[in-house]
Amino acid sequence: MFVRGLGALRLGRRTALAVAAGVTGVAAVASTGGAGGAAAPGARVVRVYGDAAGAEHVAIIVPGSDTTPATFDGGRAKPYSTPGGGARALVAQARELDPKARLAVIAWLGYDAPRTYSLAAVTEDLAVAGARELRRTVARVRAATGAEVTLLCHSYGSVVCAKALPGLAGVRDVAVFGSPGLRAASAAELGTRARVWAGRGGTDWIGNVPHVSIGPLGFGRDPMDRGFGARIFAAGGGGHSDYLRPGGESLRNLALIALGRASEVRRGG
Repeated sequence: MFVRGLGALRLGRRTALAVAAGVTGVAAVASTGGAGGAAAPGARVVRVYGDAAGAEHVAIIVPGSDTTPATFDGGRAKPYSTPGGGARALVAQARELDPKARLAVIAWLGYDAPRTYSLAAVTEDLAVAGARELRRTVARVRAATGAEVTLLCHSYGSVVCAKALPGLAGVRDVAVFGSPGLRAASAAELGTRARVWAGRGGTDWIGNVPHVSIGPLGFGRDPMDRGFGARIFAAGGGGHSDYLRPGGESLRNLALIALGRASEVRRGG
């Protein structure tokens, strides 16, 4: 996707992202047809930030509902709440922690994100389809770079990550934040050797959403529950769109996770 030796990243079957060695901020934008309930059916955007040529660590930001090309890197009052703005904030935070850090961040809209107010947002169908594409992305990144991969999964994006994880090689850490649930009763049920982290801001409305599942509706147990088995990281007092806010505790902890510095992550209560 972004280093010497990898010529293209396929998004589904219809598009490829050609990236030359050392090039950052290159994007693929495509339309693939899409599904009902999606915020922008068929829209796909991938953009790479940071040390694209020599990355030792790769973080993939998987966004949640209402993410479209129009809100991928703009169109919101909080720029850091977009995948692109969040990726830039993460790169900057990593450099602050370690000026020599070799981190690349992939802002990944490789699936049909649901509309918040839709049936699709409380079912897993779009997540299952997105998980297949996320698995392909991780496999290609690993094959081309050998870099350590971290999945940073926001809101409905955490469901996508959960569906992608079983048996997925090469992921060192997965952090879910603002999660509605993962359709799993415990971290062990995710079928991964990766360290599983969970965080929630003190004023995130998602904490007031019932963590239940009834048939195909809902996503079940709250990953913030102690008994779930995730490592809880401190996410500060922010709301649902504040996890990658510059200067915030959540951003610092997510950068540490992306850099593999687990022992330095401030744990939450």
